[in-house]
Amino acid sequence: MKIVRFLCLFLFVLQANAAELVYQQSVDKPVDEVYSAVYSALEEARFFVVFEADIGGNLAGFAERWGDDYNRSELSAIRSIVFCNGWYANQVSNLDPAMLGFCPLHVTLIEKNASTTVLFNRPSVAAGDSPAQPALREVEDGVIAAIKQALQP
Repeated sequence: MKIVRFLCLFLFVLQANAAELVYQQSVDKPVDEVYSAVYSALEEARFFVVFEADIGGNLAGFAERWGDDYNRSELSAIRSIVFCNGWYANQVSNLDPAMLGFCPLHVTLIEKNASTTVLFNRPSVAAGDSPAQPALREVEDGVIAAIKQALQP
């Protein structure tokens, strides 16, 4: 019985940790409007955009090949913004070069039914006990603040 309780508790903690790995915030606005606001807010926070990807547009090219397996979630848009801040990249590199796997960072915006959700993989959660974890938390806090600013009414 103790083993069953332990396994249940372990699965609950694992599920909670997985849920916090990806920060999500939604707003009842179309992706084009949200995208522009998030892009601007990131740049204002000194996270400079280095690449933009229209993932949904790229996937649409495979609609015929994939048939019924194409876009079963019925998303109307999937777009990503790839960004970096050189100062933070240097700090992370100084503390734990392996954590440069988080450089550059990205946010993904998905749209369904004219509502947009911004997704951001939280590097501080994935970093675990890395010496760079505090620096990554600082980066994460800045990115989440920019997202919140962009999505405020």
